[in-house]
Amino acid sequence: MNTSKGTLFFTILLLPSIICSPLVAQEIAIKFATLAPEGSTWMKVMQEWNKELLEKSGGKLRFRIYSGGISGDEKDVLRKIRLGQLQAGGFTGVGLGEIAAQVRILDTPFLFQNVEEVDYIYNTFEKEWEDAFKKSGYVLLGWTEVGFVYFFTAKPIQGLMELKGIKMWIWEGDPIAEALFKSLDLSPIPLSITDVMTSLQTGLIDGVYCSPLAAIALQWFTRTKFMYDFHLANASGAVLISKPFLDKMPKDLQTLLLTTGKQHLNRLTQLSRKENKGAIETLKKNGIKLISLNFTQEVEDYKAMGEKARRLLVGKLYSEDLLDKIENALKQFRTTQKKIK
Repeated sequence: MNTSKGTLFFTILLLPSIICSPLVAQEIAIKFATLAPEGSTWMKVMQEWNKELLEKSGGKLRFRIYSGGISGDEKDVLRKIRLGQLQAGGFTGVGLGEIAAQVRILDTPFLFQNVEEVDYIYNTFEKEWEDAFKKSGYVLLGWTEVGFVYFFTAKPIQGLMELKGIKMWIWEGDPIAEALFKSLDLSPIPLSITDVMTSLQTGLIDGVYCSPLAAIALQWFTRTKFMYDFHLANASGAVLISKPFLDKMPKDLQTLLLTTGKQHLNRLTQLSRKENKGAIETLKKNGIKLISLNFTQEVEDYKAMGEKARRLLVGKLYSEDLLDKIENALKQFRTTQKKIK
């Protein structure tokens, strides 16, 4: 065998391994989709993260970002990830539940009273959440908490019992919201999140639920007049990447993505919390009237509804064992916090 033929022979032998090897010696662009609009804090943090990835990888790793829902709602994004058209996404609890149903326990009604409780439960059960995502073929890059969720309506009500007079939106296919409204004996109008603004404009609905920051980012506040100062739940969020895609990346780039992700997305959660507080003041300045609950008994009634709603979801989204563990962990944490105070 002469030299040229030998070279050709070994090249042909090596070709399959080159094709099947991890993504090397080329720019890796992670196609990432989110409902978050351009210009929002979420997108600013994603751009900063992208900049760090480019700099530290020497231009080998970057995000290609599709914001503002241009890739569809979260179920559309998941379908596109399965098809290989996208590789990562920013998801609220609705999308996360499509991947790992038990994670939706974090979004259940009246579970958390404050952000300290949120952090405690997320951290205590972190391995369970990560394992659940991996089992479904995704890797958690970091949490992106949406924040505490409130009702916004175009007409005033004096309590949740009066919601029957409101044409309330429900995120289509969201079992958590369905359980909440069932516990309140309500029949909301199911819609995709991308149809909410148009439906508010046409009068198809006149009530929504979201975080204060989301009400501004999505401009829903322009079609509502009242916000009820009693949070329904803490809405979870996370950035996930396809595990098969991540596994093909060189180890050094995997490590870079995972370590920087935790840092940037943790900062995003802290910024979101701060901006949600500021968003309430912005909403008030823009004509939104904040209505508070005045009766302790009413608050206790809502908490009881939350417990009922959480039990309705046992066996559908999560096990009774997991719910018991989380509720007991919260009771212990609250007892400890009271002693410290």
